[in-house]
Amino acid sequence: MFAAENGLKGDPRLKAISDAITVVPNFPKPGIMFQDITTLVSNHKVFKHTVDIFVERYRDMGISVVAGVEARGFIFASPIALAIGAKFVPLRKPGKLPGQVISEAYDLEYGSDCLAMHVGAVEQGERAIIIDDLVATGGTLSASMRLLERVGAEVVECACVIGVPEVKERGLLDGKPLYVLVEPRQ
Repeated sequence: MFAAENGLKGDPRLKAISDAITVVPNFPKPGIMFQDITTLVSNHKVFKHTVDIFVERYRDMGISVVAGVEARGFIFASPIALAIGAKFVPLRKPGKLPGQVISEAYDLEYGSDCLAMHVGAVEQGERAIIIDDLVATGGTLSASMRLLERVGAEVVECACVIGVPEVKERGLLDGKPLYVLVEPRQ
């Protein structure tokens, strides 16, 4: 579901967010139109708008875990977790977390990767949301959901700043709700 379909149609914050994203053609490989959020987060007003929209959505949903996907998901997940009174759980690339971890492999539109989470970071029955900057194929979010569900968490929703409508249409998140602020810029 796009934010504009969920009561935010015409909200000037969504236009500001979209306008603040820079498109970098052919990165990290030819044919990819990389959606660079660096320009979004460097604008404190637009960054605040982005976090505020997510906080407005999740504040009263009983969320106890905000899982952020490495690395750009961390940027949004941390302030959201603080604002709603939940813990932040980083979902990291292999070899980045000390101690005992569980991991989940997944495919990207331009390769494959793996995410890891500390054992004990999330407890059975906790209500979680997963935050990332962008969803393209749904592979990263699906792997994130599997990690959290393996330890008994209830994934309430996945959320991204930028998302392609086709992910929802193709059902790549196994019916799990997806909340997206804006579509990719061209």
